[in-house]
Amino acid sequence: MDDFFNIIFSNEFIVSVLRLSTPILFAALGALISNKAGVVNIGLEGIMLFSALFGVLGSFWTGDLFTGGLIGVLIGALVSAVLAFSTLYLKSDIILTGVVINLIGAGGTIFFLEVFTGDKNVSTSIVSQVFPNIDFPAISNVPFIGGLLSGHNVLTWVAVALAVILWFVINKTHFGLKLRAVGENPLAASSLGISVKKHKFVAIVLSGVLASVGGIFLSMGYVSFFAANMTAGRGFIALAAEAMAMGNPLWTMLSSLLFGFMSAIAIAFGSSGFLAIFNEIFEMLPYVATIVALIIYAVIAKQRIKMLEVKNGKGLGKRIQDDVRRRPSCFRRR
Repeated sequence: MDDFFNIIFSNEFIVSVLRLSTPILFAALGALISNKAGVVNIGLEGIMLFSALFGVLGSFWTGDLFTGGLIGVLIGALVSAVLAFSTLYLKSDIILTGVVINLIGAGGTIFFLEVFTGDKNVSTSIVSQVFPNIDFPAISNVPFIGGLLSGHNVLTWVAVALAVILWFVINKTHFGLKLRAVGENPLAASSLGISVKKHKFVAIVLSGVLASVGGIFLSMGYVSFFAANMTAGRGFIALAAEAMAMGNPLWTMLSSLLFGFMSAIAIAFGSSGFLAIFNEIFEMLPYVATIVALIIYAVIAKQRIKMLEVKNGKGLGKRIQDDVRRRPSCFRRR
């Protein structure tokens, strides 16, 4: 037990939690902004993979860190625009189109990696630029506080700042109000002169941009190379993190930290001492936590609906139920 607390309160573990949470948080914020517009971006996984690859390629081709990152973001935005155009104007099914993007991302990135570098599965022949860590020497050796504030990648701080900014944009700006109106009642929004398709299109592209930064972090912050399927389901975990937070960016940050914590636990205990023999079991922890968290969320939401039905009558309960079903929106189909 003492070893357990020594691990989880060490600076290295705290840094690991925040590092593992960063790509999930970026993708979860992307899922949140598209869900606010009433669209489920199932294609987060594929978008992150494309961005991770082309961020590495871009930084190698140009020799510049930020230009490479920009190339990765633009590729993610392009893939998101294809998703938006297909679903909004060509009337393809949003879920199936997102699944197709994920499948193309899984295989297409390996294909492009071999075409551009000759490598298979891992970009071993090229050197990628890496986003720097930010250290605060005055507090870096302070227990707990040092790990909480010092030694993190610059993109980790960007993710935290974006969660706060997104909360403000959604709740305190006209754009956020229009976005929520489009997602909650598109007919009413359209009657007020709000372009529903335009706002949905913008939301999907912004969703892809945020997920792209998460993909770039994986290949240019977490490590310095691209590896096949290196997202490892983080796009789907991000959907669960957003669903648990019920559309609140700040709660989304906390739920992302929860999944990052579980991943850090899996790594710490799966590679230490005699517990290493259970490595495969520990690797399951983040995904098991995803399922358990969604079950708990569903039970709490159901109890809340029943309480409201008893208190206010079944009519109001039915409306609340419709709203609750709309807000998690992991696999909602419109």
